[in-house]
Amino acid sequence: MKIVCVGGGPAGLYFAISLKRRDPAHDITVIDRDPPGATYGWGVVYWDDLLDILYGNDPESARAVRAGSVLWRGQAIHVGDRTAHFGGYGFSMGRAALLDVLSRRATDLGVDVRHGREVHDLSGFGDTDLIVAADGANSRVRQLGDHGFGTSVALGENRYIWLGTDQVFTRFTFAFEHTAAGWIWFHAYPSVAGKISTCIVECQPHTWHELGFDSLGDPENLRVLENIFTRVLGGHSLISKARGEFAKWGRFPEITNKTWYHDNVVLLGDAAHTTHFTIGSGTRLAIVDAVALAQNLYEHAEVADALENYDAQRRAALRPIQAAARASMVWFEHADRYLDRSAVQFAYAMAARHGPQVPWRYQAHLLTQVPAVRKVRRVMDSGHRWWRAARRGELAVAPPAPRPPPEPVPTDQSCSDPRRGNSPPS
Repeated sequence: MKIVCVGGGPAGLYFAISLKRRDPAHDITVIDRDPPGATYGWGVVYWDDLLDILYGNDPESARAVRAGSVLWRGQAIHVGDRTAHFGGYGFSMGRAALLDVLSRRATDLGVDVRHGREVHDLSGFGDTDLIVAADGANSRVRQLGDHGFGTSVALGENRYIWLGTDQVFTRFTFAFEHTAAGWIWFHAYPSVAGKISTCIVECQPHTWHELGFDSLGDPENLRVLENIFTRVLGGHSLISKARGEFAKWGRFPEITNKTWYHDNVVLLGDAAHTTHFTIGSGTRLAIVDAVALAQNLYEHAEVADALENYDAQRRAALRPIQAAARASMVWFEHADRYLDRSAVQFAYAMAARHGPQVPWRYQAHLLTQVPAVRKVRRVMDSGHRWWRAARRGELAVAPPAPRPPPEPVPTDQSCSDPRRGNSPPS
């Protein structure tokens, strides 16, 4: 088949990789409006389940993604000068680095990746068997013509801005600060090891207006935010410019579509759906879409059958995820209802925002606030991470094996065993 994928983000590139891996005979072109290395945003966050998918689908690009990622362990929730803790771990990676890995892998597999080209209409694709719209939440392809996708866009109430910072966070960090205009907070995680972290600032609309963000210039916006978060940022700077432009405040768009395909056009990733950033699933869902579409095209002789099955599978899988994301977005729109509590109680309310919890979970949360318990949890997490990595074949070398019993040492000399175990993946 001749396939054109509009959009060179994770969804489009990984779809091309996935289909080429299944059938190299396909003629696949990926068209991206930006030049190589240019992207919006700073970093993406993910967990073991995405690594499982990547290693199962294309081990070569999976190894490159893992090598370029940062491991973060534990979560800190700062409420003013008080702090609560969550356990767990995850991974994060600079978005530009991720796109570079995927672009190089796609090119190596024979995909024609074209940068710096805008697609204004579909008139030039008359001989194309399939057009994949992977051009984001504001998808131009989705809006062209009367494709009947049944698109709905619902904007969240809160204002948010996606920034970077040269403060290097080693944990997933939430910081809530009270101002005369109300509460404002950020979600932050490492993006480039030892250099840059992603920092998404969010607040309610009345706070945004009262702090003047609707009228301040871009540099003044940053200075106000740096002053508000100076305690957690430790005097470090916020970074706004990406692709030569300052980041802008916005309202999160929840995108839904009644169908994800029409004729020979199919939606992928954010063009088909969005989920609020507070559940951190955007990149994972885009990649799962990509794998599912590639697999259906591989399994079905007719494109129409493949698209119908892909649509049914992925829309059904997305319904509960989008519901959870919507609940999370609404909870943060009313976060001030819970911020009069202690940091520990507030953190638990945040963790339980998706629904009722069994009683013992609160007791476990209280235990997590004890440093010794967190240390034990960290060791357990390391073991679990080793197990997951070994199961998916991630480890290039095996973990340390038990040493054999020492051999007798001659009485006229001494010796030492220079062998050392290998460290677990970082």
